[in-house]
Amino acid sequence: MPEALPSLARKTAFALTASLALLTTACTGQSGSGATDDASKDTTINFWHAWSAPNEVKAVDSLVAGFERAHPNIHVNVVGNMTDDKINQALRSGGDRAPDVISSFTTNNVGKFCSSGALVDLNPFFEKSGIDAQKTFPKPMNEYTQFDGNRCTVPLLGDAYGLYYNKTAFEKAGIANPPKTWSEFAADAKKLTIARGDSYRQLGFMPNYHGWESTTEHYFGQFSPTYFGKDGKSALAKDPAFEKGFTLQKKLVDELGGFQKLEKFRATLGDEWGPKHPFHTGQVAMQLDGEWRLGMAEEAKPKFEIGVAPLPVPDDQAAQYGKGYITGTIAGIAANSHKQNAAWELVKYMTTDTDAVVGFANGIHNVPSTLAALKSPKLKYDPRFRTFLDIAANPDSTTTPASINGGVYLVTIQQFGYDYESGKATDLKAGLKKTAGQIDTDIAQAK
Repeated sequence: MPEALPSLARKTAFALTASLALLTTACTGQSGSGATDDASKDTTINFWHAWSAPNEVKAVDSLVAGFERAHPNIHVNVVGNMTDDKINQALRSGGDRAPDVISSFTTNNVGKFCSSGALVDLNPFFEKSGIDAQKTFPKPMNEYTQFDGNRCTVPLLGDAYGLYYNKTAFEKAGIANPPKTWSEFAADAKKLTIARGDSYRQLGFMPNYHGWESTTEHYFGQFSPTYFGKDGKSALAKDPAFEKGFTLQKKLVDELGGFQKLEKFRATLGDEWGPKHPFHTGQVAMQLDGEWRLGMAEEAKPKFEIGVAPLPVPDDQAAQYGKGYITGTIAGIAANSHKQNAAWELVKYMTTDTDAVVGFANGIHNVPSTLAALKSPKLKYDPRFRTFLDIAANPDSTTTPASINGGVYLVTIQQFGYDYESGKATDLKAGLKKTAGQIDTDIAQAK
């Protein structure tokens, strides 16, 4: 069962994306197909990662130790607690102490990593090793690890988003099962809401986009939207999934008391990472969140039984119930590394060796990142965690595509979400069109 507090870096990466310095296009090095080092000779490579919690560092060290046992000639110098800013600086400058292999929590930066040439295209390495990435990794993970056909990163564990619910509150409200469709979800959220004066004793669900993990991309993942057209332009104003998603969320905000009342209540609640998280305390009966929440919630010793299920889907997509939004950690090889073949051996082991992936997932308490590992009998988890494994393996699960300017387009969409739910923006169609134009302008300027 997941028990460890996740690294804040992973969860706060979205907020930091817009402020990360763009990688320069001056990064040079051997291409994947041109790596010339002999991986059979004695060598040392540098691996930089972002994990920092004691149990996470222990899991990384165990993973690397397993690799070194399998490859006694390749020694790995591990450097942890590295932010994307530090990694980016090292990738630009190079040198003997710079990383040969990196891992990052920020999938939103894949477009930058690939378009800048900071990381090598791994497709030639996969081909040389006879590994079919499409058959190795879940579909969303294949999508968020490449940009414009350049697979410059590879999945290294994942995060899946689902629905947590208070079984005791459900029973008291006469609700037998978790909701499967959005209309069922809205009805349950209202039924679970108990007023206290001009506030709430219990809120069925906090729908506001500031509500911890209730971001626009996590919501909209259930609507299977197309973010960009074939011409590379934003599809925000063209794909009806976005209008539908914004409309249903705003309707729920209004039905649960309105934006101002909800925000006033939210200001009294505990933070996302502490034991006083409102789902832990029973102040909120349903919570959109990732697989790590289960362990954190159990550690808080709640006075109710926790239920876990996939997030509901729009009523017209009921047949796809079971899907969810997927993201995760990525790994890649530095373009300026002179030890790319040796680096590939480490990357290949960490990301495609089933036992290695399973062991690491057990240690980190994240979702395994290969289809084989998701089915492994060696996985150790609370039975409820199975929900997230199934979401990760579900072919209908979604992610957000890479962009040349990272996650800036997601920040732009989220900002419009704030304006629309609060009533600052009232014309949805016009707002979507304006936001799409801003996204296109930002991307054009980044090229």
